[in-house]
Amino acid sequence: MQFEFSEAENAFRSRIRDWLSENAPRERRPRAGPSMRAFDLDWQKRKYEAGWGAISWPVEFGGAGLSPVQQMIWHEEAAKAEAPGVGCLSIALGHAGPTVMACGEEHQKKFHLPKILKGEVVWCQGFSEPEAGSDLAGLKTKAVVDGDDLVISGRKIWTSHAQHASYQEMLVRTNPTLGRHKGITWLIVDMTSPGITIRPIDTMAGDQHYCEVFYDDVRVPLSNVVGKVDDGWRVAMTTLATERGGAAASLAAEAGGLVERLVELVRGRGDRLGSGALHREELDARLAQLRAEAAALRAMTYATISRAERGAAPGPESAMAYLYFGELMQRVRVVAMDVLGPEALSLSHDAESWTRGFLADRMFVIAGGSAEVRRNIIAERILGLPRSY
Repeated sequence: MQFEFSEAENAFRSRIRDWLSENAPRERRPRAGPSMRAFDLDWQKRKYEAGWGAISWPVEFGGAGLSPVQQMIWHEEAAKAEAPGVGCLSIALGHAGPTVMACGEEHQKKFHLPKILKGEVVWCQGFSEPEAGSDLAGLKTKAVVDGDDLVISGRKIWTSHAQHASYQEMLVRTNPTLGRHKGITWLIVDMTSPGITIRPIDTMAGDQHYCEVFYDDVRVPLSNVVGKVDDGWRVAMTTLATERGGAAASLAAEAGGLVERLVELVRGRGDRLGSGALHREELDARLAQLRAEAAALRAMTYATISRAERGAAPGPESAMAYLYFGELMQRVRVVAMDVLGPEALSLSHDAESWTRGFLADRMFVIAGGSAEVRRNIIAERILGLPRSY
């Protein structure tokens, strides 16, 4: 595999680096509430106006139409510059938009895609339910056709940023007689529709990233169905493939950037290390190990992008990258807690982001499929081992 970048790609990297140096927000992103939403939308708008709003989206849909390699370069430079990520726009940009592009009708594309790119709307995802998380095919929220509408009853959970969203990508069961993977419909829900109740969930990190959403005879026009009624599982596979394939580069860049910030934390503290039992030689060895693991994740990502450049669709290999990323983030956070020692409990300016990150990043081994589920995918679909029951 060739890890060298072309002259044109290096020039592209320099352009990104220069733009981020001049334009990346210097203020800290608000942790929650309307101010967080406004911050994320403003950052997306600024990127869009400068041509960086959606690097790999096709030109016909408002993107820059550039390659996965160039998208990866953006993620790497943004991580180095400690620029904000997409924040609460992750659903809109990461898979709702691409799913509408791939499976939606023209009127859906024309209405929704410009709003996403210009930083005008937040989307959330209504997939998981209390008894259908990793087992997505077990969803029970139902929708009944009534004239020109679908009438929805049920509830969803772990819905990120639902309280800030204008729209939701949602899976509902429209025909319970067709089996687990059939009779499901993918649709766009206006989150201001009557009958929707949103209850934010307080997390141990002290935020309300997730919500539980209840639907009491919510009416959604049939014109909001993406694909066809009862054909939502096929559309959902497009959503999940886009989510898993597109996330790899940003996750690798995020992990590498976090490791480097940890190294800077250690350098800045000098001899003020939190644990008396933590010898500098041991700490240096642990930092070197984390850097090596971040480099391995980056190499894994490069391999995925190389396959995509050759036209390969995202496959089960993405489970390896996400699993490795999630567990690497846990190890980075543990080392940071050891470095900070008791100060980690004080939520001082120096410690707060590390402590809250230690708590918040636990989600990476649960959300989107637990570590155990991902190991089963790797075992069955990559290693060819017998199915685990």
